[in-house]
Parts: sequence; C-alpha cells; structure tokens
Amino acid sequence: MASLDAFFAPRTVAVVGASRDPAKIGHLVTKYLLESEARVYPVNPSAREILGRPCYPALESIPGEVDLAVLAVPAPATVEMVRECVKKGVRAIIAQASGFGETGEAGRRLETEIRDILSSVPGDRRPRLLGPNTLGVYVPRNRLDTTFTVRERSPRPGPGDIAFISQSGATAVCIMEAAASMGVGLSAFAGIGNKLDVDENELLDYFAADPHTRAIAFYLENFRDGRGFLERCRRITPRKPVVVLKAGRSASGMRAAALHTGSLAGSDRVVEGALRQVGAFRAYDEEELVDLARVLGQGRPLAGRRVAVLTTAGGLGVILTDLLESRDRGVGLELAPISEEGKARLRSALVPFASVHNPIDLTANSSNQHYADALRVLEEEEDVDAILCVMQFQSPYVDEALADLIIDRFHHGPKPMVVVTIGGELSWRGLRRLGEARVPVYPSLWRAVRATAALYQRGCYLARCTGVTAQGTAAAQLRPRAWEGGSCHV
Repeated sequence: MASLDAFFAPRTVAVVGASRDPAKIGHLVTKYLLESEARVYPVNPSAREILGRPCYPALESIPGEVDLAVLAVPAPATVEMVRECVKKGVRAIIAQASGFGETGEAGRRLETEIRDILSSVPGDRRPRLLGPNTLGVYVPRNRLDTTFTVRERSPRPGPGDIAFISQSGATAVCIMEAAASMGVGLSAFAGIGNKLDVDENELLDYFAADPHTRAIAFYLENFRDGRGFLERCRRITPRKPVVVLKAGRSASGMRAAALHTGSLAGSDRVVEGALRQVGAFRAYDEEELVDLARVLGQGRPLAGRRVAVLTTAGGLGVILTDLLESRDRGVGLELAPISEEGKARLRSALVPFASVHNPIDLTANSSNQHYADALRVLEEEEDVDAILCVMQFQSPYVDEALADLIIDRFHHGPKPMVVVTIGGELSWRGLRRLGEARVPVYPSLWRAVRATAALYQRGCYLARCTGVTAQGTAAAQLRPRAWEGGSCHV
C-alpha cells in the first residue's frame, strides 16, 4: 500500500477517542466511518461497546494491523497517541485536534514533540500524519468520511472527479456544502490543517496520479515549499488542471492567515505571476474555485475563441454577448459567425420569429425539439468553437426532459458546451441533474461566461505546451483565431 493510500483507501481504521455521546466528535467520526468499506475499531478505555461495535481500551489491543488511526482527542493527548500509533505500526494518522501551532508557542512545542516522535522512526516504518487541526479526509466513492460536521446540517458532495485540498476545515465544509447543492461531486477531500507532515505538494502528486481525479482544487493560506509546488504544477497541468484559491492577498489578509494556521503567506504578486506561468488557474473566492475546477475537469478545452449562444430569452442573449465580448466588463471572447447555410437550417427548424443570428433566440415558444434541432446545427458549424447554452424551463413547451437532451449533447456532441440556467425550483432541479451528470452548469450568466473563458485559456495553454490542441489540430493552424495579438489570455 502506497504511503498516502492509507488515508484514502484504508482497509482498517481505528478511532481513538470514540464516544457514545452523540454530541462529541469521536461519536460522529465513528458513526460515519462505520458506513465505509473499512473495518472500524473504536478505541476508548471507558467503554466496552460503541454503536454496536466492540470497543478497545488501547491501540495495542486491536488484533491485526491498522492502516489509519483517527485521533479524536485533545491536543495534549494527541502527542501520546501518536507515540502509541508508532508502537502499533499504524501507517497513517489523522490528528484532528486544534490547539497546536496556530495558538502560539505552547502549541508549537506540541508540534515539535510529534515531529520528533515521527522522525525517530526509520524509513518505510514511519507513519504519515495529516494535520493537526484538520477535518481529515472524505472519499465519496468508498464512503470514507472522517469529518465531524453533522450531515443533516451540512450535506456532503457525491462522487465526482474533483480532488479538493484545503488548509482550512471550516472553509472546506462551506465549499463542499455549496458544491453538493449544485450536484458537484468530489473524487476526494483532504484537509491539511497545520501540515506538520503531509502537505499540499505530496497531495498534488498523489491526485495527479489518481485515476478518479480530473481536476485538483486547493484552498491555501501559505505554501510550505512554493518552488516545489510550482515545479509540480509545471509537470502536472498539461495533463490535469490545477486551481488555487490562495488567501492572504492583502497585508491584513496575510496577518489573518498567520493567526489562523500559524504560518506566513508570501507576496501575492509573485504568487499570481508564478501560477500563471506554470498553467495553474487562480481563483479569488470559494465560488470561483468550484466553478473553475468543475469546468476544467468536466469540459473540453476550446480550439478557438468563437462562441455560439443559444437561448430562449433575447435579453439574456444580449447580456451574454456583452459579457463574452467586452474586455472591460467581460472576458474578450467573440460571438461565432453562423454560415448562411446554418441560418437557413435554423429557419426551417425553428418558429418563424426566432432569431437565427448569433445569439440564437429560440423565443419563449421553444420546445425540447427546437433545442435539439438548434444544437445539431451549431454542432456542425465550422466557425463555432463552443456553445453556451441557456437551459430555461419557463417556456410552456419545454419540460424536464430538456436536461437529459442537453446531457446527451454535452457528452456525445462534437463541440465543447457550457450551460446556464436561471430560475426557481424547476431550474435548480435541472441544474442539479446536469451537475450530477458531470456537465458544467451555472446559475448565473457571468459564472457561465467565466467558465467558458477558462476553457479557452486551458486550450491555449495546452496548445502552447504540446503544439496540438485538444481537438487534435496543430496549434500553428489556430493562431489567427486562438491567439489574438499573440496572447493566450482572455
């Protein structure tokens, strides 16, 4: 078993500090882990049974090997429990308690004790440690969940293809809850907390090799080894997109980051330029982090900057046109020209008063079939590099089967597509349906446009790295369209 596999696919898990009290962290962690594929051993010297499982007085009394130990005990007790983990031969440790380096000198001394215990173990026998001050891990596909927020109040995302690594536990909980509400899934979550041992660089390597992960998203307040992170990004981003929400951009933000995790942030201007050079995407808030990760992991990079807009509301088409083409309050892409043959085909398929000029307006009289016919035409237009589809359920002739139609065209059509839907309960049902089907769909026009621009930037980066676009066209052939003024940035 590889060193970090014990965190994400353990066969056996011990919960040190397991509790019968439903209000305690040790109870929640045990309860959720019992739903996983791993064999779970509650550890508490004061209980003989917890949640129907035999309880062990100490780690050493557990029969057989322990892959992962979750330490749900206070900071001072964590030090001794790490020592017990070493004696037991535990492969991986999640230290959940706060009260370490983020609290000051006394907490830093506790971290030093733990570091000394771990470093005293030679080579491959040394257990790896996640934290302290961490939620631990969450892996939807095998139901592994060491986080301790109440699920009824904080739903978790389902299985997906985004790996999410966060230095902040509470921030991660909010981001995951928002992702779950939109049907966005995760391949895994890892909280690095104070990163006494395992850090963002090792996890970047791990998820770069993970077949379940298509995009890697980070919330970070500092880099342990910034040069190492950038070198990894340079190697990994041609194969897998990386998105970084690096907090602590302002002087006050840097001070807040230092108080939060006990470590200092670096110059933001240096971070900005360095991430761009190695092909990583920079997010500036939690919404953008999820939006970029999902479109880069699920969508296809663009071979050019020309976008066809398909809508049932003319006003939305006008707004999208401004957001797409403006360089001041938009992303600087272009509306794709529709050929005369394409316009004729649209006229014959749509209602007489539909607009067949880009943006294409199906009007409020649109039906599922009108969507299908228009998408088919746009997919065959040579000058269309991507389709931005407004999936609206307000028309009386559209029903929820429209979501399935768009899912099919996204996965099987020849053109990259981003979807937006605006409205109430019916729209949100459609949004979640597409999200669960791994289609990049957004509840606002700006978020959809920003996502489309990210796919263009990704296409430019890949062409620059490989000389061939995602569609297999030589990069040099695309330069008149995809590189306006020699720039790969919209």
